[in-house]
Amino acid sequence: MARGRSSLNSGGKQKEELPKAKITRQTLSNISRLLSYLRPYRWKFIFAMLFLFLSSLVGLAFPSFIGALIDAAQGKSTGKFLPGSIQGIGILALAVLFSQAFISFFRILWFVQVAERSLADIRRDTYFKLITLPMNFFSNRRVGELNSRISADLSQIQDTLTTTLAEIIRQLVLLVGGIAFLAIISIKLTLSLLAVLPVLVVIAVFFGRFIRKISREAQDKLAESNTIVEETLQGIANVKAFVNESFEATRYGKNIGDVASIAIKGAKYRGIFASFIVFGMFGAIVSVVAYGCLLVSHHELTVGELFKFALYAAFVGSAMGSFPEMYANVQRAVGASERVLEILAEQSEKISIIESNNDIKQLIEGDLSFNNVNFHYPSRPEIEVLKGVSFEAKAGQRVAIVGPSGSGKSTTAALILQFYHPQSGTIFFDGKPADEYSLTDIRNQVAIVPQDVLLFGGTIRENIAYGRLKATEEEILAAAKRANAHQFVTSFPEGYDTVVGERGVKLSGGQRQRIAIARALLKNPSILILDEATSSLDSESERLVQEALEELMKNRTSVIIAHRLSTIREADKIIVLEKGAVIESGNHEELLGNEKGLYRYLSQLQFEV
Repeated sequence: MARGRSSLNSGGKQKEELPKAKITRQTLSNISRLLSYLRPYRWKFIFAMLFLFLSSLVGLAFPSFIGALIDAAQGKSTGKFLPGSIQGIGILALAVLFSQAFISFFRILWFVQVAERSLADIRRDTYFKLITLPMNFFSNRRVGELNSRISADLSQIQDTLTTTLAEIIRQLVLLVGGIAFLAIISIKLTLSLLAVLPVLVVIAVFFGRFIRKISREAQDKLAESNTIVEETLQGIANVKAFVNESFEATRYGKNIGDVASIAIKGAKYRGIFASFIVFGMFGAIVSVVAYGCLLVSHHELTVGELFKFALYAAFVGSAMGSFPEMYANVQRAVGASERVLEILAEQSEKISIIESNNDIKQLIEGDLSFNNVNFHYPSRPEIEVLKGVSFEAKAGQRVAIVGPSGSGKSTTAALILQFYHPQSGTIFFDGKPADEYSLTDIRNQVAIVPQDVLLFGGTIRENIAYGRLKATEEEILAAAKRANAHQFVTSFPEGYDTVVGERGVKLSGGQRQRIAIARALLKNPSILILDEATSSLDSESERLVQEALEELMKNRTSVIIAHRLSTIREADKIIVLEKGAVIESGNHEELLGNEKGLYRYLSQLQFEV
């Protein structure tokens, strides 16, 4: 229940709760590595920045136009830089407005183009890096966490590049330019405004943060209450069986009460904040405007200049108020970039992939041997999974590996596929150490049919063709027929174009197994690994899958991992593992002859069952 609540909370607040990073010289150095992705688009980025600067400058001209129009309407001078008539000012203002619209269009278009294309490059490289990282990397991380790197973290960087960066520059221009224009209009009014406005902005920012914190607390509590509802309804049979309706209702009621209390507390502070805004901010504006009116009455300002001053003051106040939030966005982007860079800095597997053209450079005939292999998972160095394991499988032989759960059977399969590498000892292919082959060559010539087959969410044709992407239609059909899959596939209305659903949920276990066997047949490996391939099937499905497996195992080295000993009686050799060590080896009859052997004991247990 705690896990469900945690996941729900994190999902609900994912975007808001991205951690912030302190902006230091080191973090700026790190983020500059990501900014290198802008290099191919640098000229468009430079021109977008130039147009942004020009657009912001042009925006500063409009309060002057409005003030000039008011003064012109009263027959007063509008200044030496503007026309003296209302018509002239209006035409000039429209011309400037048109030029700003033209500049703004290209500024927005180029910013988005640069940001989207550079982010697409980062996403592509991050995804490629992820799928080429060793298995140990994934064993220490959750899929949701890695997915958030490509989604939430890169979206935060994207928002910063497309919006926040441009907004910071624009607000800087408005702040500096606005203060400059304020000083030109009236230094007295400017000093009075700058004495009050920054203090009010700082108080408003801190107050706003405090209120947002209370809002997040309310969201957390509400998420907890939603989790209680979800868990209770999912497990309603258990609730009723244990007569815990009252307990669950009390638990939910307490949680909802906490939500209400926090919300009321937030409303109280929001009320104080609203009162502060009404009295403090608007009071300050009224005071400055009143002082301005006093200057107008003394003929130190015109009405147009006072109006112009009020507009520039709004520009300055808005810019000051926006900086804390923009700085927080930059901090989040820096934190997100550091997490993405952590992935990009990881050491990839040494694979050679060229546009999915997995040509084999070193052929493997099928000889496989383990020589005194010792292995522990890097994340659990204190647990020795394999201890001095040695065995040999000649090309074309069927070698079965049996033993209790946790004895190291599936680990052996992972080592054959080179998902991990032994800490000591050597794995040989055709008498050569595995290190002398590229990972691509080994994995192109080793196939696995697991107990729990994972199909991708596309069509049956696409899933079979995953074994060899360039396979022809005839080769796909031939593989399906040999795997006993063609008959059930053609019974579907859409045949090979049937969509299997996420993880293949629309197919039964036996159908998924036969699709996996067809995929392996299409790959035509030298070495085949069957990892409990029939253990979870009913009798009829097992018969069909077993026939397909017999076809798959013809003329190739097969390593069969099995709990059901009845499926391995015909194996050329059976390796018995216990606690990571080989304790017996031989064929079915030889091992049954060992009265004190583990294989005989397991066989007797299964026979009795």
